[in-house]
Amino acid sequence: MAPISNPGPEALASQAGGGAPAHVAIIMDGNGRWAAARGLPRFEGHRRGVEALRRTVRSAIDLGIRYLTVYSFSSENWRRPAQEVSDLMGLLKRFIRNDLADLHRNQVRVRIAGTREGLSDEIKSLLSEAESLTRDNAGLTLVVAFNYGSRQEIAEAAAALARDVAAGKIDASAITPEALAARLYTHGVPDPDLVIRTSGEVRLSNFLLWQAAYSEFVFTPVLWPDFDRAALESAIAEFHARDRRFGGVSVRVGASA
Repeated sequence: MAPISNPGPEALASQAGGGAPAHVAIIMDGNGRWAAARGLPRFEGHRRGVEALRRTVRSAIDLGIRYLTVYSFSSENWRRPAQEVSDLMGLLKRFIRNDLADLHRNQVRVRIAGTREGLSDEIKSLLSEAESLTRDNAGLTLVVAFNYGSRQEIAEAAAALARDVAAGKIDASAITPEALAARLYTHGVPDPDLVIRTSGEVRLSNFLLWQAAYSEFVFTPVLWPDFDRAALESAIAEFHARDRRFGGVSVRVGASA
């Protein structure tokens, strides 16, 4: 599927009838605060956050969501204490080793969005294994934004276009929003209809800055380890109550076709 930088007929059609949005993206926030409120170590919050991710993937499949993008580790997260970063890497490895077979059985396709630079060979190998094993699956596409930063993503896409111009492969006039989108980490994935951030924070934190240009946003006070199907359905219900214009005429998300 070609990247969707501006909503076309398919994107508009997906909003009719009150079904699940085609693409939901989630900033999974609040693990540390969840643990602190219970007098537990931060690691326990992250561990419970992985359980919330499992619940959310199952719910997305049940609800008919076609794409689910989760912000699992940002390029800025390397600034956290070394032990916490080590714990997060360990949880990632455990998730892939323990859950990949189940995701594959359920026809989930895994995509990794982010740079592989600076990652250990073990992590790189696991990420590649997840993508290659599930490449031909036809169910939910789970996009894991890992070692991801949107500004860096856009800068890399712009640099790739500049190299193509310098090499004479394309003319500068061929640089369009579609051409840049095709060079993002998320190339081939439609832009998110709905972006959810948990924990009550109200910001994007360098997540999908380009792709979220026409997304609806839902900010929920629910901390990520407590996020469940009911919270996801509540966010989708709010999405369907929105009046989306895309710079043009009004489009009621939940209206009948």
